[in-house]
Amino acid sequence: MVENHAGVLVRVAGLCSRRGCNIESLTVGPAQDVALARMTIVLAGDLAQAEQMVRQLSKLVDVLRVEVLAESALVARELVLCKVRCGAEGRTAVLQVAEVFRARVVDVTPTTVTLEATGDEEKISALLAVMAEFGIAEVARTGRAALARGAEALGLEGRGDGPARTVG
Repeated sequence: MVENHAGVLVRVAGLCSRRGCNIESLTVGPAQDVALARMTIVLAGDLAQAEQMVRQLSKLVDVLRVEVLAESALVARELVLCKVRCGAEGRTAVLQVAEVFRARVVDVTPTTVTLEATGDEEKISALLAVMAEFGIAEVARTGRAALARGAEALGLEGRGDGPARTVG
């Protein structure tokens, strides 16, 4: 959880870069309080590297709270928009595949179908692999957005409620 103002993303990404951490995916958006933003960062590396990044990120002024979420302790989703090339003859097949993946049709032209799908990384990758057989014209894929499982929320009461908590 970070302050929601200009420059925060640059500072966070810069810190990761300086420490040699590769960001595999990063999503940012306003939180329940519009003065805050939630960043979900997926980093390459092991738990020790993640713990080091928690300590470093926690030192940034605009970073209010950092958590490492174990895969078993989170709910995560990605979004993809995929524009598939298909004429009238291939449209039925594309729509059947979309239905299997529970993708929504968001735009249709005489030569393309644009789909929207959400799910885990494996589902999105599988959808794109199948759609590649038809011919993908364009893809926009978000990174992972994640929340901890269970009833506990990322508490920021008083903003300065101690060190970062690590889950997992």
